[in-house]
Formats: sequence, C-alpha cells, structure tokens
Amino acid sequence: MKVLLLGCNGQVGWELQRSLAPLGELTALDHDSAEHVADFSRPEAVAETVRRLRPDVIVNAAAHTAVDKAESEEAFARTLNATTPAAIASVAHELGALMVHYSTDYVFDGSGARPWLESDAPGPLSVYGHTKLDGERQVAQQCPNHLIFRTSWVYAARGGNFAKTMLRLARERERLTVIDDQFGAPTGAELLADVTAHAVRATLADRAKAGLYHVVASGETHWHGYARFVLQQAEAAGLSLKASSERVDAVPTSAFPTPARRPHNSRLNTDKFQRTFGLVLPPWQAGVARMLRETL
Repeated sequence: MKVLLLGCNGQVGWELQRSLAPLGELTALDHDSAEHVADFSRPEAVAETVRRLRPDVIVNAAAHTAVDKAESEEAFARTLNATTPAAIASVAHELGALMVHYSTDYVFDGSGARPWLESDAPGPLSVYGHTKLDGERQVAQQCPNHLIFRTSWVYAARGGNFAKTMLRLARERERLTVIDDQFGAPTGAELLADVTAHAVRATLADRAKAGLYHVVASGETHWHGYARFVLQQAEAAGLSLKASSERVDAVPTSAFPTPARRPHNSRLNTDKFQRTFGLVLPPWQAGVARMLRETL
C-alpha cells in the first residue's frame, strides 16, 4: 500500500510520519519538498503530484493555521484550507484513494456549554473558521471515501506551544494573566497521529466507517486551568519559577483583543469516533504531562 502524507513538518504531520510508516510505503512531503510539488499555494501542481504518485491513502496535514493573520489574507488562507484540499480530493476520488483531512472547532460559533456534535450546524466566527469549513465540505463532496477529523487546542513537544510559552513567562514574571472563558481540551499531535493510523486501517477494511468525526482528548478545561496545570507539573519537577501556579490571574477574553474572534465553547463530543473505531481517548492531562516530561 502507498501512503502520501502532505504537510509532514507541521506539528501533526511530524507525528504522522511515525504513525503512518507501518501501514505501507510512505511518501512524506512538505511545502518546500524538492522532488515533488507540495506547496499548497499551487493547487494544480499539488493535484498533479498526487496523480503522479497514485497513493492508496492521502493524509493532508497541511493548512493555514495563523488564525489572526488569516483575517488580512483571506484569499491565501482559502487557497491553503479549501481550494487545494478540494483539488487533492478530486484526484483522490479518481484514484479510488482514501483521503484524510483535518478540520477544527473554529467551524462552530462557540455558543453554549454542550460539547458540539458532528451533526450540529456550523457558524464560524473568523476567516480561518470559514475557510476550514469550506475545505471540509469540498473534501467531502469531491471524495466520498474520506475521513475528516475536527480537533482543537493541538500541541506537540516539537516546536512552540502554549505550555512552553507559560513556562517561559513564569520564569520571567511574578504573575501571569490567562483567559478563563474559553473551554476545550488540549490535544496532543501524537494522539491525533496514532488514532489516525488506526482509523485509516479500519476504514480501508470497512468503507462504511468513512465520514466526519470529532477527535480530541477527553475532559475539558479553560486556558487558565491549562496554564495552572502546566505550572503545577513544573513545580513538581523542581523547576524554579517566579510565578507559581497560585499566581495565575483569570481574565476574560475581552482582556486580550485579537483580530480574529475565538469561540468560547470549543468542546467537541467524541462519542461517534470512539464508538466507530473502538478507541478510548485519554484525559487531556495525561498527554500534557507526558509532553512536559519530555521537554522540562
């Protein structure tokens, strides 16, 4: 079996290189790959790359994820998040391939407190959310044999993340202020990669499993609770901090105005995914603690 991974150097893509390798012959490409064009600003060229390689499975981990920047470059964000994925999906359908695509909680308006179901009506608040919603709809339309995974609050040990930022600031400052009215579940890139590989195998064996799923770690918190958990873990590991976990002040979203509106409710219901694929998604604390043990 031939597997094509696009966006291989991003947070999720990097972990997918590991998790997808046992499935078959893996070709992993990023926007600057030399041998094959995988630059998502060139939809036709990327589609031709897929047509030439003729994979059995295509996993798209590439996206425009700079949420605030997308507000001022909508056309570019739409190309990366919708136009190019649609072109890939069209070729995937031609080849009879399974396409995996990642989407986001930002397709919802963030109202209420109930975890969102896959069947709930979307209502994005930002350019990023609109382009990601457009992308998932076009992928589903162009390639019925698809897996679309909506996720949220993704982090990885590799590169920058919220936890590392909190640790840096806690070393520099006496007190921190963190938002406490946005709710979600921090979700590790390695968890997404591992469950993706499992879901791909299951869907290849039973195409009825194809479709749209919510995939996040279990439980919920807000950014303030996330920050305090990170600092508590650092304190337990003996790290010296100026700002302790008790010196993190809670503030509303309005205290940090941004170009793009953020959803207050990023909770995603994962019952459908866990039931369909026979998996248990672990608590968010377990993944964050593991990541911190690797990086502290």
